[in-house]
Amino acid sequence: MENEQRQQLIGIWDGVFAYLIWGILPLYWKALDGVLSEEILAHRIFWSFALMIVVLLFLGKWKPFLADLKMILSKPVLLLSATLSGVLISGNWFIYIWAVNSGHVLETSLGYYINPLISVLLGIIVLKERLNFMQIVSFILAAIGVLVLTLQYGQIPWVALSLALSFGLYGLVKKKTNVSSTTGLTVETMVVTPIAIIYLIGLFIAGNGQFAQTSVSTDLLLIGTGVITAIPLLLFAESAKRVPLSMIGFLQYISPTMTLFLGIFVFHEQFTKTHFLAFSFIWVALVIYSLSTAKRIRKIPLKLRKHKTIA
Repeated sequence: MENEQRQQLIGIWDGVFAYLIWGILPLYWKALDGVLSEEILAHRIFWSFALMIVVLLFLGKWKPFLADLKMILSKPVLLLSATLSGVLISGNWFIYIWAVNSGHVLETSLGYYINPLISVLLGIIVLKERLNFMQIVSFILAAIGVLVLTLQYGQIPWVALSLALSFGLYGLVKKKTNVSSTTGLTVETMVVTPIAIIYLIGLFIAGNGQFAQTSVSTDLLLIGTGVITAIPLLLFAESAKRVPLSMIGFLQYISPTMTLFLGIFVFHEQFTKTHFLAFSFIWVALVIYSLSTAKRIRKIPLKLRKHKTIA
C-alpha cells in the first residue's frame, strides 16, 4: 500500500510538471517570434524525431520499437492511423505556434479548455457513445460560452475550435494505434519528418531560413523545440501509468489556466467582461464534466481501472 501511494505521488508530480511545461510554452514560442511559424514547426518535427531516436537507444527500447514499427508497416490500417496522427498533431502544433506569435494566446487557452468537451462530441458522433445528464449539461454550457465569444467577435473563434478539434481527432485516431507512447511519438514524427527536412533544405538554399543564419541563441531555441516537445509527453505517459484517469482529468486544466494568465498579465491581451462571461460558462461546464467523469471512474473495478490507465 505504501509503495502504491508512493507511485501515485510520483505520477501526480509527473503530470503536474508535464502540464506546467505545456502551460509556459507560449513564452518559448514568443522567444522565437522572429522566425516563421512554418520554420518553427519544421524544426519541432525534425528535432522531436531526432530526440526520440536518442531516447529509444538510451532506454534500451530500440528493438521493441523496431518490432512495433514492423507491425505498423505490415498493417495498412495501423500505418494510416500513424500517418494521420502525425498530420493531425503537426497541424495542432502549427496552429498553436502561429496563434501565440500572432497575439491569440487567450484563444489558445480557450481551445484547450474546450478540448475535453470536443472529445466527448467526437465520441458521440464517431464511437456512438452515450452521455449522461451531467455531461449533456456541461456540453450545453460550453456551447453557450463559445456562442458568447462568437457573438462578441462577430465570427467563430476558429483558433480555439481548430486547436480543440485537431487534438480531439488526434486522440481519436490514437485509439487505433495501440503502441507505447515512445513508439507512437517516434512514428508520428517520423512520417512527417521527410516533409520537414525538404522544407528546411529549401529555406536554407533560398537563404530565407533563420537556422545557422542569424544567432546561436536562435539555433539553440530551434533545436530545443524537440526537447520541450518530448519531455512533457514522456512525463505525461509516466503519469498516466500511475494515477487514475480522474486525476489526469483535473490536472489537464493546469496548462490552459497558465496560458490564460500569460495572455492577460504577460502579453497584455484584452480580457473583457464578455471574455469573463464566456470563460465562466466553460469553467462551470468543465467542473460538471470532471465531477461526472470522476463519479463514473469510481464505479470501475480497481483492476480494470489500472488497465485502462496504463493503456
